[in-house]
Amino acid sequence: MNLAFIPSPSTGVIELGPIPLRGYAFCIIIGVFVAVWFGNKRWIARGGRAGTVADIAVWAVPFGLVGGRLYHVVTDYQLYFKDGENWVDAFKIWEGGLGIWGAIALGAVGAWIGCRRRGIPLPAWADALAPGIALAQAIGRWGNWFNQELYGKQTDLPWAVKISEGPNRVADTYHPTFLYESLWCIGVALLVVWADRRFKLGHGRAFALYVAAYCTGRAWIEYMRVDEAHHVLGLRLNVWTAIIVFVLAVTYFVISAKLRPGREEIVEPAAVDLSKDSSSDDSESAASAEASDTAEASETADAADTSEASGTADAEAKESEGDDAPQTADKS
Repeated sequence: MNLAFIPSPSTGVIELGPIPLRGYAFCIIIGVFVAVWFGNKRWIARGGRAGTVADIAVWAVPFGLVGGRLYHVVTDYQLYFKDGENWVDAFKIWEGGLGIWGAIALGAVGAWIGCRRRGIPLPAWADALAPGIALAQAIGRWGNWFNQELYGKQTDLPWAVKISEGPNRVADTYHPTFLYESLWCIGVALLVVWADRRFKLGHGRAFALYVAAYCTGRAWIEYMRVDEAHHVLGLRLNVWTAIIVFVLAVTYFVISAKLRPGREEIVEPAAVDLSKDSSSDDSESAASAEASDTAEASETADAADTSEASGTADAEAKESEGDDAPQTADKS
């Protein structure tokens, strides 16, 4: 008998009056905010402007949500289009079901549109966002805990997750693969931050490192899961996807390092122009202040000269009056 385990919530929805607060959606939203916040800090540190990351995220996030849902529905079509299933459920994103592969792929399209509109290189923006995306995934995985889904094989380990009886699931304790992936994503975020500081990764290589590291963990975590999935040559479809994407990410990393070593010096031209304009304004203000000081000094000097000349004239007048006085006395 397993005396220690991670309990699952009795419900994934909290009714706040007429508004249902769903744990899955809540985790996704928090993850997005963390990714944008952390990405903004990294973007500013690389010479970009505050707010640019959020502006581009307005394009990337909706595209990513659509892409993630499409990947899930296409690869698990039997859950929605098999006899006895309701195809309308394919639109119920709050019930779970986002494929990270589709989210990143279509989210990149949205980010590319946003970057084009701002005149920003997409690889530089992706490098700034990479660890934040990993943290968003770490937070988002807890949405699976709320929905009691994506767990692994049965186990009596102290950190097993307790799953209650429900549709397509049997009450027991299982490997908490959502927790494993959450912790792995935190490790990926730390790895990317460290490597980026240590080796000055640029031109999309920090993002490629995030993708390769994530795929490494996803492959073995996916292998532990027991939920229904398509298999190819004895492996789950997502395992093959992780292997292929890993190879592509490593290939990009190596080729990019040879063709474009180092890191971008300018990531946002508008930020540089704004800095130049600010410097020009400061120079003009300094020149104006210097001219004002010069004019003030000149006026002071002129006033001093005028005062001195006046004093000299008064002295000469008094001396002249002194000379004339005796002459007047003699004549009288």
